[in-house]
Amino acid sequence: MKILQILLLSVVGLATATPFPLSSVAQSEAGNEATSSELEKRATFPSVSGLKFNIDGSTAYFAGTNSYWIGFLTSNADVDTVMGHLQSSGLKVLRVWGFNDVTQTTSGVWYQSFVNGQQPQINTGANGLQRLDYVVSSASSHGIKLIVNFVNNWGDYGGMPAYNTYYGTTKTTWYTDPKVQAQYQAYIKAVVSRYQDSTAIFAWELANEPRCNGCNPSIVTDWATKTSAYIKSLDSNHMITMGDEGFVNGGGDGSYPYTTGEGMDFEANLRIPDISFGTFHLYPSSWSESTSWGSPWIANHGAICVKVGKPCILEEYGVTTDKTSVEGPWQTTALSTAGIAGDMYWQYGDTLSSGKTSDDGNTIYYGSSDFDILVTQHVSDIKAKG
Repeated sequence: MKILQILLLSVVGLATATPFPLSSVAQSEAGNEATSSELEKRATFPSVSGLKFNIDGSTAYFAGTNSYWIGFLTSNADVDTVMGHLQSSGLKVLRVWGFNDVTQTTSGVWYQSFVNGQQPQINTGANGLQRLDYVVSSASSHGIKLIVNFVNNWGDYGGMPAYNTYYGTTKTTWYTDPKVQAQYQAYIKAVVSRYQDSTAIFAWELANEPRCNGCNPSIVTDWATKTSAYIKSLDSNHMITMGDEGFVNGGGDGSYPYTTGEGMDFEANLRIPDISFGTFHLYPSSWSESTSWGSPWIANHGAICVKVGKPCILEEYGVTTDKTSVEGPWQTTALSTAGIAGDMYWQYGDTLSSGKTSDDGNTIYYGSSDFDILVTQHVSDIKAKG
């Protein structure tokens, strides 16, 4: 999802920051007394199982959500609140931003800097990756799995534009420039090395919504092939995925998302050996399509996933109005479509110590009527299907 960068009120007061790992502290704070058998199940790495995933010893469809902002919180208690609510709601997987790039000095939370006149820096301090450390720690304590991505296609929280400004590259040369890719891989190594033994990691994700407008799709496919192989060389325990929107090379109704205009080929990328599963997103209004266009989009991706023999996740989806009447049918389609192994709505909302979290119009807040239908009832439907 392309978002407007919002300064969260909760990103203040670094006195609450705590180094990783503190899973026992987080567990105590949350009052989460896991049994020995539950802990034993959590000690296994999530993995592909046919056209689904095995999570904590169970192979089944799952429901999840997105929270780009959780790694930027400075209150451990707020992180634990979110994880506790996810756990009690039956949401299994949370996708988080594993990047936070800045182009000027700041006292706030940042993970990597591209300040003109200085060498790029990776921040492992209390206002840097230690904030992501606590997210991983709390997720582990609450039995939540994380998809962690490394860079944004969009300019929110730095992303590829931050690299491009610093190195003088462009949207298209980002994928092939040696200096850019060297720094990108250095950042990947810094993050992966912190959590390569954590069973709280569901998967590593190359980017949020990578695009290469006007490029031959082979450019992104080659980049994804090299990058996924590099990640696998660092960490053989965890799955790897693209994080793309799922643009398809032909088929469907012939509309723009079924073309390679953005330099993406969903099936070709899914066939990359070290890509464990596929991702696709669903925002019809952003692509000038009607909401009814969504269910065929889901079904068509399921067919490709079955063809390739890898599971896929409807990783982001959302609308700003009539959420239950629009997203409910999408969830039903995803749950009943072979090849689709889970869905993750955009985005999770909660009320924390500083107030409500970011609302971009798509947000579904914990405890709301929309949440009751699109999360609580959806999780119940998943369990009923078995």
